[in-house]
Amino acid sequence: MIKTLASFLCICSAFSSFCQEATFCSELVSIAKIVETSHYKPKPLNDSLSIGVYKLFLKSMDESQSFFTSKDILDFSKDQYQLDDYIRNKDCGFITRYAQILEKRINNSKAILESLKDSNLDYSGKDSLYYRSNDDRLYFKDDKAIARFWNKKLRYKILRKLVENDSDLVQIENNFKVLESAVKLKIIDNEICLLNELLKSKGSVLSLVESAFLDAFLKYQDPNSAYFSASEKNLYETSIANSQETFGITTQKQKNGDIVISYIAPGSTASKQSELEVNDIILELKANNKTLETYCISNQTITEYINDSKNNSVLFKVKKQNGDIKSIRLKKTSVSVESNSITGYVIDGTLKIGYINIDSFYTDLESLHGLGVANDVAKQLYKLQREGIEGLVVDLRFNGGGSMKEATELTGMFVDKGPVAISSMRNYDNYTIRDPNRGTIFNKPMVILINQFSASASEFFAGALQDYNRAVLIGSTTHGKATSQSILPVNEYQNTNFIKLTMGQFYRVTGESHQETGVIPDIILPSIYDNYKSQEVFKSHTLPNSTVNVTLKHSAKPKMDLSTIKSKSEDRVNGSSAFSAIKTFNTIFVNDYVYKEGAYPLTLKYIFNDNATYKTAFNDYNKALEQSLPKLNVLNNASTKAILEYNEDDKIANEKLRKGLGQDPYIQEAYLIINDIINL
Repeated sequence: MIKTLASFLCICSAFSSFCQEATFCSELVSIAKIVETSHYKPKPLNDSLSIGVYKLFLKSMDESQSFFTSKDILDFSKDQYQLDDYIRNKDCGFITRYAQILEKRINNSKAILESLKDSNLDYSGKDSLYYRSNDDRLYFKDDKAIARFWNKKLRYKILRKLVENDSDLVQIENNFKVLESAVKLKIIDNEICLLNELLKSKGSVLSLVESAFLDAFLKYQDPNSAYFSASEKNLYETSIANSQETFGITTQKQKNGDIVISYIAPGSTASKQSELEVNDIILELKANNKTLETYCISNQTITEYINDSKNNSVLFKVKKQNGDIKSIRLKKTSVSVESNSITGYVIDGTLKIGYINIDSFYTDLESLHGLGVANDVAKQLYKLQREGIEGLVVDLRFNGGGSMKEATELTGMFVDKGPVAISSMRNYDNYTIRDPNRGTIFNKPMVILINQFSASASEFFAGALQDYNRAVLIGSTTHGKATSQSILPVNEYQNTNFIKLTMGQFYRVTGESHQETGVIPDIILPSIYDNYKSQEVFKSHTLPNSTVNVTLKHSAKPKMDLSTIKSKSEDRVNGSSAFSAIKTFNTIFVNDYVYKEGAYPLTLKYIFNDNATYKTAFNDYNKALEQSLPKLNVLNNASTKAILEYNEDDKIANEKLRKGLGQDPYIQEAYLIINDIINL
């Protein structure tokens, strides 16, 4: 059967769209089977699934509702109860219709933008944009409504660009015609370029729509399951790896559309061959007899291309700053990911307190026993303890997670013995994850900083130390993701795409879960992200919170009475100009920008004043942070000092970093809290 299918697919290569549809259908059926057999809590293939996938699919194709008309949606709606039947019957012809209409709408939008190049636009304020913070927006009534939308959007972007370029309203008003004319064509060309990027983003609109549907099918199961191309899989794995195969190049898209080299990693293959330089313009990439031109293409597409595991040798065609065109071949080599390195600092004041920031729970993906963040933290802790620290602040803000193995090992460094979490997998008995090593490497007081963007493995670690009364958690309630994912090939026997599938859930040693609820800090601090609905609970189709029975009880340290410490912290926060600025800016940020409601007049004066209000609020916020007291004295450990002795550039960057840490109000409050804990 497999041979017959392979032969059929080979024969149909002359009929590319038909062949692509067969490939899509094969992947869809395979994914549906994998979900049915392997997802932690699979949802049945029925009308409820059909409606849910349909809505996610539409949103993925047209997230800002910029393309489709009510007539298009009426046409599509015939499928909303039929998708489950299409999947069950392996009938995948429906997908072509969506691709054809989306491509038609994108091209129609390009034509509208082209026509606006020679049109006089109305900035009198007769028209307004209307903001709605909910998802109950309407699709366009007809083609005229689409044209009005692009006309309004273009006017808004032109006015926004003018006020960004000049802080003097009178100056803009006096020279409006000349300034508007110069900006208008650039804005239109950029919008057309973005539409062209959309047309090419997956190679074709049909491929884009197919990927959107497969991803929507997985997202209906839960928001953390996803469809990955081979390059997207590689990017995901790179984000949690402590080393990677790379060219050592970071790219950036300029406002004029050029893709330039913005950074070359020291020690990488790009730095060693020396022909490539920062600010070289990439014109073309070629690998495996496939060429990717960089005109009207997103930086994400470039990044995916050069990170694709199949593209180990790439010919870079670049334009040098002097205008010369050169072709340079690079081969990937293994380079440590510098952003994943851990450095320990000493906060020197009344007491010496260690500080370690953990950006992610990275690991060595190539080895079962490979070293990652836990080993790096252990090294830094050893160095900090030689400095005589009396406590430790671990900063997990904005840590999106990573390897559960690393989270387990890191937890074990601060817990003597016992369970650290409970793992639940479908079709298996619950498994108690234990501290892999007896003993601890640090026994003094700890404070852990968390916020709304601390997720997954960072929640695992913070929650475990809270349950053992081993650390005091301060900040904001975390993201609320207590599920684990694995990357699986769509087809095990072919060079294929991949899915990231939720296959388990983990629970705290108490049997409780932080799924949806997040890990709640012992001491809450204000955040500019308060009421910003980014956590797991606000996502569609998230898995619900639940509990499990505990078979191995943990032995926690005696619980500290934090009432006095909380009271002192609350008094400091209420009297802090920095935290007052944070609360003020949060209100402006959330109410007036993120969840803005109502009309937005399309006039220069309104947009200028709106921009000025935001800039004033942001500047006041930054000024308050800079002027907040006390300023902490953040020092390098002896090992870091020795390394920096011979590198002036790194020394300057280090000084700037330490200054920023010393002015961070959250680190300041963490330092004062841990002082109070030690004194108590």
